[in-house]
Amino acid sequence: MGLTIGVDIGGTKIAAGVVDEEGSILETVKVPTPPTPEGVVDAIVEAVRQVSTGHSIEAVGIGAAGYVDDKRATVLFAPNINWRHEALKDKVEQRVGLPVVVENDANAAAWGEYRFGAGQGHSDVICITLGTGLGGGIIIGNKLRRGRFGVAAEFGHIRVVPDGLLCGCGSQGCWEQYASGRALVRYAKQRANATPENAAALLALGDGTVDGIEGRHISAAARQGDPVAVDSFRELARWAGAGLADLASLFDPSAFIVGGGVSDEGELVLDPIRKSFRRWLIGGDWRPHAQVLAAQLGGTAGLVGAADLARQG
Repeated sequence: MGLTIGVDIGGTKIAAGVVDEEGSILETVKVPTPPTPEGVVDAIVEAVRQVSTGHSIEAVGIGAAGYVDDKRATVLFAPNINWRHEALKDKVEQRVGLPVVVENDANAAAWGEYRFGAGQGHSDVICITLGTGLGGGIIIGNKLRRGRFGVAAEFGHIRVVPDGLLCGCGSQGCWEQYASGRALVRYAKQRANATPENAAALLALGDGTVDGIEGRHISAAARQGDPVAVDSFRELARWAGAGLADLASLFDPSAFIVGGGVSDEGELVLDPIRKSFRRWLIGGDWRPHAQVLAAQLGGTAGLVGAADLARQG
């Protein structure tokens, strides 16, 4: 199959791109994400129509945050868009006249990294995305593993602390409450409150108050060696690495790929994640260790992965 289109639905924008068989993006368009479920469908259709002009397109892949059914057709539940059993495949197919595949956005990103990014050369990889929340994807035996009902790899909602912090999903103690961009900001604010003298650089990057601390400030301050910012990254990494050790016990991959906005800080976060992973890996002194790799495709992984999954059919 030749050219396909990948669509990545974000909170503020919807990106669509024409992708070739080598994973190269030939053209992209972005449109604002509308506030209504019906408007999102309209925006997807418009983005596909715009980007397909001048290209011979054979299929469309859509990456959507939420639970996607086993037929890769219906969004069973989306946390940020009011989709409940949304027949997205049928609605878009009818209007663009092309075959459509719908996939969970973290699964699509994992597939993109496996095919064209950090996962190349590996047949068994587990991907996690450390963004505002924590997502994931499972590739075992060169296949994306979605589970019987299509909703596997929701790693962020594994409960790691019984009766722990309340999660947006309604449960308590979910992994993403301890290893995510949101958790990083919480750690920094707590530490800055407790020892403001150790957060001088961090506070100076914002409005001077603890409440004004944002993720970008923590990253910049950590690069300057700010003690609170560095320690906040270490705390996030401690939880992330311990979780990877648990996933190693379940899946025994040859590599973990860490993506998402937090991972953009490179070794600042990856090195302590690796140390925590080794610390908590059961039998770690006597067993092979999976590699812990940085994602390579950045924000395009979901779009490229969705397009390639559409090509797979």
